[in-house]
Formats: sequence, C-alpha cells, structure tokens
Amino acid sequence: MKAVLSKEVGGPESLVLEELPDPVPAPGQVLIDVKACGVNYPDLLIIQDMYQFKPQRPFAPGGEVSGVVAALGEGVTSLSVGQRVLASTGWGGMADKLAVEAARCTPIPDAMPFDEASAFILTYGTSYYALKDRGFLKPGQTLLVLGAAGGVGLAAVELGKAMGARVIAAASSQEKVDLAISRGADAGVVYARGPFDKDGQKVLADQLKAACGPNGWDVAYDAVGGDYSEATIRAAGWGGRMLVIGFPSGIPKIPLNLTLLKSCDIVGVFWGAAVARDPAGHAANVRELMDLYATGKIKPYVSERFPLEKAGDAIAHLASRKAMGKVVVTVE
Repeated sequence: MKAVLSKEVGGPESLVLEELPDPVPAPGQVLIDVKACGVNYPDLLIIQDMYQFKPQRPFAPGGEVSGVVAALGEGVTSLSVGQRVLASTGWGGMADKLAVEAARCTPIPDAMPFDEASAFILTYGTSYYALKDRGFLKPGQTLLVLGAAGGVGLAAVELGKAMGARVIAAASSQEKVDLAISRGADAGVVYARGPFDKDGQKVLADQLKAACGPNGWDVAYDAVGGDYSEATIRAAGWGGRMLVIGFPSGIPKIPLNLTLLKSCDIVGVFWGAAVARDPAGHAANVRELMDLYATGKIKPYVSERFPLEKAGDAIAHLASRKAMGKVVVTVE
C-alpha cells in the first residue's frame, strides 16, 4: 500500500510517500480500504511533535477517514466486510489501507459521500461535545464563534443554529463571514489579523460587543486563541461560558479579573480524551449527529480535495489559514 509518512520532525514539506506492506487487522480491529481522509489542524501539530500525542515514527498523519471494511480481525462482530464506515483514528489515515479498532468505526449511509464522511466526525464531534456537554447551549441564547469558516468553526455555526441559538460568526475576511452566514449564522464580524496591542484589542472587543448586543454572548466558541481570546471575554454576557477549542494564533494570557467581573467561565474542550473517558456519551452524540445529517441540518463543507501524493500540500494549505470548511485527501 501507499502511505504518506512523517519520518522526522518537520512541517508538511518533510512528509514522504512510500510503499509499505498491507496492514493486517489485529483482534478487535478491522482493515479499511481508505477512500478519503479529512485534514485537520492536529495533523500539522503532530508531525511537528507539538500535539498531545506523539506516535512512534514513521507514521502517517490523518486522524479521520472514510472507506470500506476490507477484513475483520478476530472477535469483530459489529461490522461486516464491504460495509461503508468512517473512523476516528488519531493518525495513520493518509494511506491506502488502515487497520483500526472496530470501536472507532461508525457505519455511514449509502447516501453519504466518502469525502463528506471523512470530514465529519472530528469537527462535528468536537463542536457538538463543546456546545452540548461543555457549553450547555440552550435555544434562544447567543453563540459567538471565532474562526467561524474553519472546519470546527463552521460545524459550530451549523450545530448552534440546529440547537436553536442566535449565532454570530467572527472570521478574518468578509468571504469567510459570508460562508458562515450561508451555513446558518445570523450575523457576522470581520476582525483584523493579530497580534493586537491594547488599542487593537479594545477595537475588537467593541466589534464583538456590538455584534452580540447589549447582553453579550452566552457561549463563545474560541477556535483561534492568541490576542482574540481576551477581546472575546470582554464581550461576554453575565454568566457566559467561553469554550477553549484551539490555539492557531497562540496560547492566550487572559486577566482573570475579567472572569470575576462577568461571573463567567472559561471551559476547556478536549474531545479526544472525552471520547475515551465516556464512550457511551460519545456514541449517543454520534447518533444524534447522524440524525442531524440525515435531516439536512448539518452537512460538511468540503472546499478542496487533494490526491494522496499531495497530502503535504493539503496540510500546508490548512496551515496557511486560507482554507474554508474542510480540506480532504482523496485516495483512489
């Protein structure tokens, strides 16, 4: 089989395409003929040894795939050969074939294209866990989404709307805001690119306050970090919950007096660990997400597709922060 490998610490340019023996599924695993692999920000971090997990090299990046079950390991009865599935893998997905635990696989309907399936579980899983289980988002509340045109951000926009919230989309260009509005956001904010000095942070905070209204936001989904986070807290409503998703703009330093003044919470969101700690809760969330997909309330927006041999370019494009929605690597 072909696989795109990280053999040394480095950026997307360090990845190499090589031939490897086909994997054999161990007990409890299935072998998947991979059809598509979603590209996510952790793919960039993991090849740079900057992610929470550091797999032994060589390894293929790619934390979510879709494809067809090609073989079953001993003891697997929940899936069958020929079944269409998606899987959350952590890494290993940028390859022709992948052996993965059957418990990590979710059957997908025939009507769900492979590219959409590979762009589904990480973004919607993260965002649904964040909004439902960590943010306790309720109908009628105001949800502010930073990085609203990215993979997890756009998923949060769609899910927030499906959950009955008023959704404010914040992004770095009008094109990105327009995309978020087309996917359900009620209004948008175009913010400048940081880093910001104090005056710049005040301008951004005033923008967010104006967009959210006099009562501020009830839940903020921060997939950006950096200097944007403090400005976001300053636009909080009383008792608001700020969800910490990721830090492409850097790890923020927030004055904690702001949380006191707003009586608000800063809430960490570590979806991968939550899945491992509460598999039953995760399974329930996946069922609900599949129902939302089936009724047309959520639908992955795949903006660009790259062939397997261009997987490094796909990760580099995502790292440029110019991508909107999801980028997918397709496997012939």
